[in-house]
Amino acid sequence: MSTIDALDQRILDVLLTDSRISLKQLAEQVGLSSPSVSERLRRLEERGVIRQYTVDLDPAALGYPLQAIVRVRPMPGKLHLVQKLIEDIPQIGECDKVTGEDCFIARLYVQSIDQLDQILDRVADHAETNTAIVKAQPVRRRAPPFALMG
Repeated sequence: MSTIDALDQRILDVLLTDSRISLKQLAEQVGLSSPSVSERLRRLEERGVIRQYTVDLDPAALGYPLQAIVRVRPMPGKLHLVQKLIEDIPQIGECDKVTGEDCFIARLYVQSIDQLDQILDRVADHAETNTAIVKAQPVRRRAPPFALMG
């Protein structure tokens, strides 16, 4: 398990709010020099704590007002085929391979129910699906709690 100290946590908290912040501003906010923050960032990246700096897009602003969560249960012998189908559908924003009766849980961004049906039809011959339309997202994707060094 990769633990971090309180200064690393402060750096990560700031970056989670604004990953485009300048090194100088980041250093000011956490009370360190720019070279110190730069070195800590380098170590966090090398340890894999920071995987990437990214942007958060609003699907609705891009023309995808509906989101659906789809549980996918491939038919016997179709697991790899279904996984490839899922990987090739651009409206699937993320997908987890899970334990239990369903093998995949996918989040789809769609423009309409008709588009959702067309996408689900692509896998219908190879898997059973169970779909729920997302009404709201009370908890957005967030980082796990930080494990601090003692």
